[in-house]
Amino acid sequence: QVQLVESGGGLVQAGGSLRLSCAASGSIFSGSTIRWYRRAPGKQRGWVAGITSDSRTTYADDVQGRFTISRDNAKNTVYLQMNSLEPEDTAVYYCNRDFPPLDWGQGTQVTVSS
Repeated sequence: QVQLVESGGGLVQAGGSLRLSCAASGSIFSGSTIRWYRRAPGKQRGWVAGITSDSRTTYADDVQGRFTISRDNAKNTVYLQMNSLEPEDTAVYYCNRDFPPLDWGQGTQVTVSS
């Protein structure tokens, strides 16, 4: 069974940076659009950023200019570089393939203190 494994989260002060990684078994990312999502306390999971198979990127308005999504197909890994973090970015972060979607991983917790 294909698994998604998110990592790189942690506790950081406002203004700090983190880089998240999303790894998958097998070559399941090849040719696929991959997205990062997050679920903040008390809120539904929402889309954060996406990257197509040819590395075109899109971002939610509230992270545009602060977050950067990238991919390394050779490593079956997608990254999310998060800079200028704000307390509002506190959430569990997940990744997934656009189509067909995979079972959700455990996510990685990001906590930004003020």
